[in-house]
Amino acid sequence: MKTIVGEKLGMTQVFTEDARVVPVTVIKAGPVHVTQVKTPERDGYAAVQIAFKELKAKQVNRAQAGHFGMAGVPPARHLVEVRVEDSARYEVGQRFGVGDLFQPGQHADVTGVSKGKGFAGVIKRHNFEGQGASHGAHKVHRAPGSIGACATPARVFKGKRLPGRMGGERTTVMNLEIIAVDAERNLLMVRGAVPGPKGAVLVIREAVKAHG
Repeated sequence: MKTIVGEKLGMTQVFTEDARVVPVTVIKAGPVHVTQVKTPERDGYAAVQIAFKELKAKQVNRAQAGHFGMAGVPPARHLVEVRVEDSARYEVGQRFGVGDLFQPGQHADVTGVSKGKGFAGVIKRHNFEGQGASHGAHKVHRAPGSIGACATPARVFKGKRLPGRMGGERTTVMNLEIIAVDAERNLLMVRGAVPGPKGAVLVIREAVKAHG
């Protein structure tokens, strides 16, 4: 289970041995506790449920307190289920830190909810070029223009690239290089940017295309 849950702290930069600057995102990753193990015999599939970000006992309701109490782990704010090939290798109550799962030089896929941009036009949302700004053109420079529909089909097809709400979607950035791991402070540094604002909850998995 090369998966951990973390919180985005922000971006900074580090220098390599040959004095090249590398932009990195700093993530407070883990520790996580195993709160439930699902088996194909009982649940129909193999998975492990992990909990991140400890809470005080008074911050959870009775149902949540019972769930964490049966697992013998402290209450947590976030629960994430991870599919695994063999769930028999894991036990309820196990604790994993970022140093147990990742090392510098590995690659990871980072999943989070992207920043919400609100209602956006086609230039910002879909990278349209825009219309001409001379020769008598009126104020249509950022308008989408014709959408190609007439008597047939007499409607706009679903999925047409038009203005609309932008961002706020579950997004995965794949194959990011892990630059540094600080196991004592539970910090993970990955090259480049990851989805979401500061404080966003992220799921970091071993890259599926690392060897492709």
